[in-house]
Amino acid sequence: MKSSKINLVLAATMAVSATFASAGAKAQEFINVLTGGTSGVYYPLGVALSEIYGEKIEGVRTQVQATKASVENLNLLQAGRGEIGFALGDSVQMGWEGNTEAGFPGKLDKLRGIAAIYPNYIQIVASQESGVKSLADLKGKSLSVGAPKSGTELNARAIFKAAGMSYEDLGKTEYLPFAESVELIKNRQLDATLQSAGLGVASIRDLAASVPINVVAVPAADVEKIGAPYMAVTIPAGTYDGQTEDVPTAAVGNFLITHEGVSEETAYQMTKLLFENLDRLAASHAAAKAIDPKKALDGMPVPLHPGAERYYKEAGLMQ
Repeated sequence: MKSSKINLVLAATMAVSATFASAGAKAQEFINVLTGGTSGVYYPLGVALSEIYGEKIEGVRTQVQATKASVENLNLLQAGRGEIGFALGDSVQMGWEGNTEAGFPGKLDKLRGIAAIYPNYIQIVASQESGVKSLADLKGKSLSVGAPKSGTELNARAIFKAAGMSYEDLGKTEYLPFAESVELIKNRQLDATLQSAGLGVASIRDLAASVPINVVAVPAADVEKIGAPYMAVTIPAGTYDGQTEDVPTAAVGNFLITHEGVSEETAYQMTKLLFENLDRLAASHAAAKAIDPKKALDGMPVPLHPGAERYYKEAGLMQ
């Protein structure tokens, strides 16, 4: 009798433990959102996405990770160390191809697409004091081109090559994040910064509010030399304090990318909630105003995740 009571108690204990283990397992589903530097556009959008996913996907915990952006994000996704990340289209394309010179160890074959989002504008900004008004004026000057082999730095290489220039033409090349580059310009320790980001990026707004600036043009002819996925665009007058004229430059599309190890349901929810909360994303950064579900498949450099594909079919955006 005593033995059967003990067995009943043990069975009950095991049942309760199993229930908690099951609940715990469900709660352990995790979405790590890979972004960029905290002074860029990826970060505030990533924070907003993380909050949306945490609130609206049952049993999910979320985290936002500040990174060196595109190249690092793609390598982390390939390694299964993030569930969704922001990346520039040319970086995604080079990662899929396994371009080792761009900072990839080999073909990133586990990458899967979620959505094309908004374009990154390549924004070259110099202090007026430096006298830099054109790409040619950068010769002999100091320029920050972003972290080594970051998406921004890959953009810088492409722009310089199209203009018939190289880093050797510069007086000094710095490989710094956006905010640090701005601080050096404010302190007269740097002439210019190249930043690949959405229009109205906080770092350049901060710079323009502190010192007089010149926004340097990237001529459309140079952009045409680079070709897809680069496109000729305009930074509208008034985007930054003291910018009185439209300035031509290049843009590259941004993408949200995941990997094949993320479940179909999670990828479906991440895609669906992205488009159901565009107002909230736009409130976190104006760049999100350019996100359009009708353009979400444009130029996708990697195969779609089956969960994202399910959403687009439901929404009538693909056959």
